[in-house]
Amino acid sequence: MINQLTKSEALLDRRRNVVANGVGVFNTATAVQAKGALIIDEDGRELLDFAGGIGVVNAGHCPDSVVKAIQEQAAKYIHTSFNVVTYEPYIELCEKLTKILPHGKKTKAMLVSTGAEAVENAIKIARQATGRPAVLCFTGGFHGRTLMALTLTSKIDYKINCGPFAPEVYRLPFPNYYRYKGDMDMDAFVEYELKRLHESGKNLVDPKSLAAIIIEPVQGEGGFNPVPQKYFEGLRDFCDKHGIMLIADEIQSGFGRTGNWASWQNYGVQPDISTYAKSLGSGMPIAAILGKAEVMDAAGPSTIGGTYIGNPVCCAAAIATIDLMEELNLNERGKYVGKVIEDRFLKIKKECSSVGDVRGMGAMMAIEFVKNGDPRQQDGELCTKIIKNCAERGLVIISAGTFKNVIRVLAPLVITDEQLERGLDILEEEIKKATQEL
Repeated sequence: MINQLTKSEALLDRRRNVVANGVGVFNTATAVQAKGALIIDEDGRELLDFAGGIGVVNAGHCPDSVVKAIQEQAAKYIHTSFNVVTYEPYIELCEKLTKILPHGKKTKAMLVSTGAEAVENAIKIARQATGRPAVLCFTGGFHGRTLMALTLTSKIDYKINCGPFAPEVYRLPFPNYYRYKGDMDMDAFVEYELKRLHESGKNLVDPKSLAAIIIEPVQGEGGFNPVPQKYFEGLRDFCDKHGIMLIADEIQSGFGRTGNWASWQNYGVQPDISTYAKSLGSGMPIAAILGKAEVMDAAGPSTIGGTYIGNPVCCAAAIATIDLMEELNLNERGKYVGKVIEDRFLKIKKECSSVGDVRGMGAMMAIEFVKNGDPRQQDGELCTKIIKNCAERGLVIISAGTFKNVIRVLAPLVITDEQLERGLDILEEEIKKATQEL
């Protein structure tokens, strides 16, 4: 007797037949409906979402007010191109963004469709503002998959046979305290890494050639690594000394995820330019670049932008999302959710020798798996097993890190306390089970 495929299996089979293999499959879940922190799959099974569309639905799946805003705007006009016809939603969104994310005395913004586009435009703005060609980035960083963004992205697995890459891009090791600290305390480690930064002006690239240094204050794809406070401050000082634009990539860490509109606000370190996407639009494709007005205005006419910049339906979704986040105080909720996750992860770490580190900021929390307690012996096999077992129990969760040995939590911030605890219970049980089996 031939086993009949479930609806989910049938859909995944259809995917294999028509979708290019290069499109990633981080989880084999399917969806026909989603609300809040829950997804209903093709077979009617309820799934608890700890991935949030890779950090895109901080305000939850299908918030009523956002859905309504999308419907109302779509009934008025869907596209005119902001380059051709100016419209209210674009202006209103930029006004909101410059208010909650001020850069210096006067801030300006521009809108695009994706995080990669935001990064590409941020680099072009920085180059025009400084008249310089070079860009400095960091290992472990992820900035997108378009030409400049992919060049800046560190992980080789994403770049195989995609070159040649953009010129004048240089890379330093990210100051990953857990992995590289050795016997040093935090102060000594930061001092060492800042010395490396200053030495780069002699052995890597002339600072007077650098247009920008781009950094994720909390690395996303790289494994939820927060930059040390004093290093971020030292980076700001280095940029000021040499006239370099400091770009904060907040695409995964923004809009409540780290307990603020942006993680740089938690650090108190002001970038010249910053980029946002993901949870800005509750799933609609929209991204933003913000910066000091004089920096943003350095870009010449038509050198930045595109046909779909700030689509009006996406703008309406983003406006409603920000309003909802303010109404629900999701920045504070992010801190609370993060503390619950962190406490549980620290408990697991005490009980499981395979857990090497627990880290993050706000609700951007991660747990890393290693062998023999060694940060350099990353255990991606164990991590993959845990994620697979969680999926079988209805918990959608994904990995991170260069070696895929980090589990990251990006649950919607509107998740109920009961749902959060239930998901953590499943995760804890599967971590302990997989650890014992191996």
